[in-house]
Amino acid sequence: MDNPGEIAGHIGTPLTSNATKVLLLGSGELGKQLAMSFQNLGLEVHAVDSYAGAPAHQVAQFSYVADIKDTGRILQLAQEIRPHFVVPEVETVAVEALEEMEAHSDAIVVPSARACAMTQDRQCVREVAENIGLPVSAYRFASSLEELEEAVGELGFPCIIKPDVSTSGKGHMIAREEDDVRVAWETVRRVSSDSQRVVAERFVDFDLEVTLLAIRSIDPATGKLATWFSEPIGHRHERGDLVEEWQPTGMSEIALENARSVAARISNELGGRGVYCVELFVAGDDVYFSSVSPRPADTAMLTAYTQRFSEFDLHARAILGYPIDATLVTPGASVVIHADEELNEVAYTGVAAALSYAETDVKLFGKPGAYKGRRMGLVSATAESAEEARDRAALAAHKIEVTSTPGLLAQGGARGIDPETENVPDIEVVEYEGGVELDPKLASGVDDAGEGAGRSIGWWGTPSSSNGSPVGVKPKEA
Repeated sequence: MDNPGEIAGHIGTPLTSNATKVLLLGSGELGKQLAMSFQNLGLEVHAVDSYAGAPAHQVAQFSYVADIKDTGRILQLAQEIRPHFVVPEVETVAVEALEEMEAHSDAIVVPSARACAMTQDRQCVREVAENIGLPVSAYRFASSLEELEEAVGELGFPCIIKPDVSTSGKGHMIAREEDDVRVAWETVRRVSSDSQRVVAERFVDFDLEVTLLAIRSIDPATGKLATWFSEPIGHRHERGDLVEEWQPTGMSEIALENARSVAARISNELGGRGVYCVELFVAGDDVYFSSVSPRPADTAMLTAYTQRFSEFDLHARAILGYPIDATLVTPGASVVIHADEELNEVAYTGVAAALSYAETDVKLFGKPGAYKGRRMGLVSATAESAEEARDRAALAAHKIEVTSTPGLLAQGGARGIDPETENVPDIEVVEYEGGVELDPKLASGVDDAGEGAGRSIGWWGTPSSSNGSPVGVKPKEA
């Protein structure tokens, strides 16, 4: 039985001896947003990932390079940091370390070690769903191409093939004929667990793929655990990866009631506090359970624009036992920016053009390198309707290109080369006190001041990399 625990009665001050600390396991684009939500509530964030300069590393008070699946290393970090909360960004974490921390420390694992263990294994979470009576499609697991071909033969075409671990929709493929099965086996198992198993699911002729947020926290009226729900979020995948999401999405009242029932039952079974992202197939009034993540997910990042509080804010609030508000304030949509090729020095062009669309925003994830298909950013738009927002976001996203750093930056003393010393000015960090006097003409958005007017920064580099755009520094006067 769940123990609602206590509402966080006090929050310490970061970088002091009384800091309230979060150990964040995983530091991708989701971790970055989570880190900022925790910081907005006064928590000190310690972010861990396998490579330096990960997105959450760029904003957290402390960052560490470590394999989050390495039990010994995670326990060592926990011993050094002594966190109050341990929050996985992804399912693929060292569950043994989480179990050890629950048993032998005061740290609160979110939502629990048990929930993380169950959701990182598709077979386990499928069995849980079946045991509590959730509607699921038929499935088979396969550890070889031959087993996969046999499974697909039993299930029939078309067939959905997924990794055996939860990956926020990454690596999902539809096999429509025999030739697709071999391709799916070679592609999907790249993002599977060490066992490289895949799961084949009977295709559901669905109308919509939907994410429903189930937020578990303490009801201030009763002091007991309760569940809140977001408005449903529709999303679309291509070539096995997320490309678009929108909120709200069209569902009948019966389907919405069924979706909330499924989300409540699976999140209650897994327990703990926080956001559960429940993935569903909707066919008319019928709803089928697909998967669940015990954390914020890629398919709900647009809630930063559509809801009063984003999925990240809600996760932080729920963990602390604070009041929950999942109110939708405006329809919206997001389109994911993917890299088309492998890049070591990543830059972005077309940002100004994308932002010229009304009610549109751009998030660049700041990943230090790219490979074909990697998620590099997000373009979001709001509008009077989700359909209008989808069109607006798609048009804006089309303006942005993920590219290599322009060659002209290798001239005149750019980073990444060894320029002549005498051609490089000394750099002085400038600290400003008080306000800044602005020319009134600048407030109008029109600048006709002559040379340089109408120009914008044509590219953005990546923070903490050799092509990072310099801000807040100026050359010393000679």
